[in-house]
Amino acid sequence: MDKVFHSIYASHIKQFIQLKQKLGFKYSSGIFYLNKIDLFAIERGDTSAGITKDFADKWADKKPNESDFNRYNRIGFLLQLSSYIRDLGIESYVPKLPPIPHHTFIPYVYSKEQIDAIFAACDGLRLKITHNHSCLFCMPLLLRLLYSTGLRIGEAVALKNEDVNLEDNYLLVRDSKNGKERIIPISASLSSVCKEYRWHRDRLPVVQKNSEYFFIKANGMKCGQGVNRWFKKCLDLAGILHGTTESPRMHDLRHTFAVTALATMAESGIDLYVSLPILSNYLGHQSIGATNHYVRLTASMFPDLIRDVDMVCLNVFPKYRNYEAN
Repeated sequence: MDKVFHSIYASHIKQFIQLKQKLGFKYSSGIFYLNKIDLFAIERGDTSAGITKDFADKWADKKPNESDFNRYNRIGFLLQLSSYIRDLGIESYVPKLPPIPHHTFIPYVYSKEQIDAIFAACDGLRLKITHNHSCLFCMPLLLRLLYSTGLRIGEAVALKNEDVNLEDNYLLVRDSKNGKERIIPISASLSSVCKEYRWHRDRLPVVQKNSEYFFIKANGMKCGQGVNRWFKKCLDLAGILHGTTESPRMHDLRHTFAVTALATMAESGIDLYVSLPILSNYLGHQSIGATNHYVRLTASMFPDLIRDVDMVCLNVFPKYRNYEAN
């Protein structure tokens, strides 16, 4: 934790963050909002040991052009902090959360033909001017890995050489969104492509001793920036329109994996709700409710495949307000 807090609540904020992180949470969003709470308390000159109702009411005021989701999150983190302070035996006002904002986001799911076109476009990409700081070298494998495993792009580029086991065919995901490690089994075919990439990568004319990451640029540095730019180029070449808030993104490869996995299980006669916890862990979701959205999406896209699923069960799990719109 790099943030330094200075308000009357500084020690409580620091202790609360440490508690969350010891429980296994990254709590990066929490640190961001708690820092804002700390600055807000300094601006107001608050001296109360606990959160006052006036503080909570002013904090809950909607800001100009602020989304309902951001306001909901802001109030939620103040609620958590105030509840923690009360648990310490200090009188503190706990604000009431507003209604959960209605989320209308629907992920884009690529068709098999679109995926094939994206891969073909990526394989045909070439640099107009040769330079060694481009991530184009790893793009063909990176896109195939995202599609085949449902990894988030941040998780994929954070993989280190020691995290990629191509003998037993699994990936160890350490740097996940929710701060929890998980093991991802991979297919023999994907492992074979990874081995081919690694063979060529290890023969790049750069010093490999300092390259601890699996996906690297031609100069041996970690791959990251530039990936989205190349992906958009692939979409252009594949004839897939993009550029609006509803148009496809790289992250939708993850959504496509989830829906495809559920459709494949249904086609094989596997009970979706037996397999749902497995897929939830595989994707690194914090709750089955988040994964359950993919069942609803699969139901709408492949009605014939899951005709034997009791549609009443689609609402067994509570509707999760945001299943990775970002």
